[in-house]
Amino acid sequence: QVELVESGGGSVQIGGSLRLSCGISRTTVAVNAMGWYRQAPGKQREFVAGITLDGSTKYTDSVKGRFTISGDNAKNTVYLQMNSLKHEDTAVYYCTADPGSGMYEYWGRGTQVTVSS
Repeated sequence: QVELVESGGGSVQIGGSLRLSCGISRTTVAVNAMGWYRQAPGKQREFVAGITLDGSTKYTDSVKGRFTISGDNAKNTVYLQMNSLKHEDTAVYYCTADPGSGMYEYWGRGTQVTVSS
């Protein structure tokens, strides 16, 4: 199985920045894509950003120009750099992985991001 652990969450003021990390455990299971989702209070989990093995990225409209997803293959780690944070970015952020099936099947436990006035 694949194990993912998020870190880097915390509390920041509007306009601030945070950098989330997701470490992937050693595994024999192929991982073809990684992504970040988030879930705000009272809301459904939503897609934030994704990155494929070749480095192609995708973002939801609300974070374009502010968030950057990246990966370090040598460290088996993906990152989410979040700049110009807004109150509506407040959520639990989850790291996820696609083992090659075309869908995200593995999930981390999440890390809290709180953006305050």
